Amino acid sequence: MDKKIKKEIKGSAEIEQQLSGDEKALLDELGIFGESRRKFLGQTSAVGLSLMASQFFSVESMFASETPNTMEVPLKLINPMDVSFTINGEVESLTIDSRMTLLDALRERLQLTGSKKGCDHGQCGACTLMIDGDRVLSCLTLAATCEGKEVTSVEGLAKGTKLHPLQDAFVEHDGFQCGYCTPGQICSSVALMEEAKNGDASYVTQDIRNISKNIKLSDEEIRERMSGNICRCGAYPNILAAIKEVHTGKDTSVNWQELE
Repeated sequence: MDKKIKKEIKGSAEIEQQLSGDEKALLDELGIFGESRRKFLGQTSAVGLSLMASQFFSVESMFASETPNTMEVPLKLINPMDVSFTINGEVESLTIDSRMTLLDALRERLQLTGSKKGCDHGQCGACTLMIDGDRVLSCLTLAATCEGKEVTSVEGLAKGTKLHPLQDAFVEHDGFQCGYCTPGQICSSVALMEEAKNGDASYVTQDIRNISKNIKLSDEEIRERMSGNICRCGAYPNILAAIKEVHTGKDTSVNWQELE
């Protein structure tokens, strides 16, 4: 046998003995055994294989964590506690870290990813949903405070295949472009309708002493009440039209030909 080949085989055999458990598992996953493994090792540096193994198992663990399992408890919980609340009509019981936000509980533990994590500081409104009918920023709401409460996210608005009227209106009026802020916008507008029915005042309400239920919201009122929801695409006129149509029950479609 050629001396060069013998040297390569000997070198690859030494590398094989130094493989970590993850590196060996990776080669097994790839179906590289015996002589094929030695040839592969002869052509691959130990550093390169180590990097490949770390990336492979990081990706594998990442996808494994996406498997829905609401009852699976993370291995390390510094401040574990049990919490039970109703989400979109279903009662869920979770063991969580006491510092976990409602947004993270929904996205990471219940796989309800409709509510988006935008700024994570309560400034953009992308995570807006409703607790007992009131809109809240779920990124600033601890899941532990939701014990016994009823939470409604964007996934709970439609009834089967029938969309909520505001969802229909957002589609009709093109109230979104990238769609990232849309779940928060819709949840916020649903709660806004209830606020108007209950006679809740806003910053621009002119006479709060004579306020009554079933407020007829002006464009200014709607803009003010939706000001906590940011649309980076700038679809505000369309969002206003969608909300106004559902609120008034009147068609607010724009005839662009008349504006030419």
